[in-house]
Amino acid sequence: MQSLALRLADLAAGGKTITYGQLARDLGLTGPATIALLTAALEATMEEDAALNQPFRAALLSGRLAKDLPAQGFFDKAASLCRYQSQDPADYVATERAALTHFICAQISHGGVGV
Repeated sequence: MQSLALRLADLAAGGKTITYGQLARDLGLTGPATIALLTAALEATMEEDAALNQPFRAALLSGRLAKDLPAQGFFDKAASLCRYQSQDPADYVATERAALTHFICAQISHGGVGV
């Protein structure tokens, strides 16, 4: 899902977050399994990010009821990848978002297109 990677890079470069529903709409995903498809794609990005020792792009997501934090599945996946061990969720996400923004901006300044 290349457009997912580009959309997340754009959000990170701008220091912005997005809801799951808005991201699904931005990507043109529709139908009853939309959020499940998006979640699977986001979890795949988390696996890629962990393998490359990069910040989690999925940290940019914000659950509708999660007070600007990703849904619980984000934390479960991060824990399964040995990158989250019961830290304060807000602090963890803030750290990941800051690292991601820095990483993306560095990529762009070096002629890359982000992740």
